[in-house]
Amino acid sequence: MTRRTHILLWTDSTAAYVDAIKAAGLAERVVIDSLSRKAKPSEEQMARTEALMAYVVPPGVLSAMPKLRWAQAMTAGVESWLALPDLPAGLSLTCARGTHEESMPENILGALLYVAKPYAAAVENQKRGKWVQTVAQPLTGKTLGILGLGAIGQRVARLAAALGMRVIGTRRRPEAMVGVAQVLPAERTPEVLAQSDFVLLLLPATPQTENLIDAERLRMMKPGAWLLNFGRGQLINDDDLVAAVKAKTIAGALLDVYRQEPLPADHAFWSTEGIIVLPHIGGPHPQRDRFVARLFAENLGRFLDGKPLKEVVDRKAGY
Repeated sequence: MTRRTHILLWTDSTAAYVDAIKAAGLAERVVIDSLSRKAKPSEEQMARTEALMAYVVPPGVLSAMPKLRWAQAMTAGVESWLALPDLPAGLSLTCARGTHEESMPENILGALLYVAKPYAAAVENQKRGKWVQTVAQPLTGKTLGILGLGAIGQRVARLAAALGMRVIGTRRRPEAMVGVAQVLPAERTPEVLAQSDFVLLLLPATPQTENLIDAERLRMMKPGAWLLNFGRGQLINDDDLVAAVKAKTIAGALLDVYRQEPLPADHAFWSTEGIIVLPHIGGPHPQRDRFVARLFAENLGRFLDGKPLKEVVDRKAGY
């Protein structure tokens, strides 16, 4: 009888993942343990787990799993994993990079339209029964600067280019891309900031990107430019952004991610005119479990067959 590999699905809803494992023809090769996110695995579970899927795990768990060889993070960002003091050096860590490609580009496009068009003002005027005629600003001909031209950034670039926008941006290893007029290395970020009417942040949280957008870089932006953050909250110096928006250094900011979530009720972002707070709606999708499950099942097959895994985290790069 073929030995089965023990895997632990540490998430609240496992149906999509079990279905994906069955659809991939792997059900007879594994033993599945399921655990809710708030629960902690038993000593027996930790002793037998060889592969793990979870959002994140608390310190002290991974080091207590002697047979663990692979962990699949259910999110694209893995800063919480990399911050674990007992993250085993030899553990293969993969992330859910690419599973936001359907929802996030649409939400970013919606954000661009929201800040460029007077829909919000019209809704407020309707509440007061006021007819205020305004002229909507076109996106056509405007420059969108994307810091972080990964899979999501490239998809946004194609959509923005279809609307007539000029797209420029940065990437760790620059290469020509469809819909992007200029792809620059990270050290040329100031050029992107200076040219852009909208600056979109899609970078991961790493020591190199911590407080990337501070007072100095905000001064590099156009006074009429908007900052949109769908990457990580750590990319922005919160106090510097509040000061820049209040001083009209930039036109405003639309934020979907924060250093602390939920955003504390007393945070200045809530009350600063010109800053729009979204409750981290960029990536979630009604069927996102299905997307992550597809990636997990493919990686599980590769793991069982001893093949290279997809979306492996580069620990030095931080993503």
